[in-house]
Amino acid sequence: MAEISASTVMKLRKMSGQGMMDCKKALEESGGDIDEAIGILRKKGLATLAKRTERETSEGIVLGVKGEKWSCLATLCCETDFVARSDDFKAAVDLIRNYVERCEADCGADAILETEIDGKKGSEIVNETVSKTGEKIIVGDYQRFNLDGPGLISTYIHFNGKVGTMVEIETSDEGVATTEVLKRTAADIAMHITATKPMALDKEGVSADIIEQERAIFAEQVKNKPANIIDKIVDGKMRKFFEENCLLEQRFVKDDSKTVAEVLRESAKQAGGEAKIKRFVRFEVG
Repeated sequence: MAEISASTVMKLRKMSGQGMMDCKKALEESGGDIDEAIGILRKKGLATLAKRTERETSEGIVLGVKGEKWSCLATLCCETDFVARSDDFKAAVDLIRNYVERCEADCGADAILETEIDGKKGSEIVNETVSKTGEKIIVGDYQRFNLDGPGLISTYIHFNGKVGTMVEIETSDEGVATTEVLKRTAADIAMHITATKPMALDKEGVSADIIEQERAIFAEQVKNKPANIIDKIVDGKMRKFFEENCLLEQRFVKDDSKTVAEVLRESAKQAGGEAKIKRFVRFEVG
């Protein structure tokens, strides 16, 4: 077996970020070939990930990237808070942010993993970080919004980095979208979504299965009431359900005398036009 010099080990360590012993073993296995040793270290990361497939990734961070006419939201997840606070994980977050920015797909974590920068895929960044930390690490969620007309996209990430929201608002013209009053309202709505966890934009966005399930639960709760009023009671409970779970009908967190729809309508009027929420997404780690 060829003698592996300390300088070669140090060179591989700087290139890979792996521990000294792991680098030395990889170089011994590769006969001193650094490129092959890097491949061995990457495979080690894949092996670690395979062993920990069933582990929960309940820690990590929500990260956002924004351009002039687009915005992205993604999550990078790991197993423990200890790793989430580590320099290796933070470095991976910075690198994955570049892949999120480069990715052209609208959604899907796999799109980030398949995106290449300088010949290196996002999946390789993840595998290398798995090898460094010994934990399962995944890109959990990814969504990209692209403006296709007048409007704006607002992103809010909570101070703990574990919850983030992105909301797209369509406007009657670009002038309305660029006003400070509408920008503030969009930011407030994004924060509202982070806090209230709406299920859908409006009642049409709630699946038929969920509606059927909720009606059955409410009917069971009032089954001992007179038959002629059960439907009315259930209808009332469903109205309350929609008010609590549909974004446009929710009471605004900063002024519960108004719904989100009313707040946006008033803001757009002040901006000199009209606005409506097109879509939103909310990601949470844990």
